[in-house]
Amino acid sequence: MKIALGSDHAGYRYKELLKRRLEELGHEAYDFGAHSTEPVDYPVFVRPAAEAVARGEFDRGIVLGGSGNGEAMVANRVRGVRCALCWNAESARLARAHNDANLLSLGERMIDEATALRILETWLNAPFEGGRHQKRIEMIDAAD
Repeated sequence: MKIALGSDHAGYRYKELLKRRLEELGHEAYDFGAHSTEPVDYPVFVRPAAEAVARGEFDRGIVLGGSGNGEAMVANRVRGVRCALCWNAESARLARAHNDANLLSLGERMIDEATALRILETWLNAPFEGGRHQKRIEMIDAAD
C-alpha cells in the first residue's frame, strides 16, 4: 500500500516511528514533512498529504500532531477524505470497518509508542464492512 505521511513538529517523532514500521511491513511511505521538531504550521504538511490521498496518488494517509485534532480538521476539509482521530486499536478498527477512513490522525502527546503502533497495524488491516455503512459513506462524501 502507498501511504502519505504528514505531521507538525509535535508529531514528528511518531511520524518517523510509523514510517519505519510501514516500510518494515512492506508498504511504501511518502513523507510530506515536517522534517524536524522545529515549530511549524501543520496545515503546510497535512493538507498536501490529504490532497494526494484524495487525488488517488496514495491508498491512504496518516497525519500526526500533538493531539491530532487540528491535523484531522485540516485533512477533513479536503473533499474525498475521511480522516479519523484514533486513540486506541478499537477506535482504529471501527474507523475502517464503519467509516472507511482513508486517513488516520494520531496525537503524539496523547498515546504511547506501543499504542500508536497497535493503532497503525489495526487501521492498516481492518477491512471496510460495507453494507449499511456504505450508504453513510456516500452521504459523507456528498456533503459540501
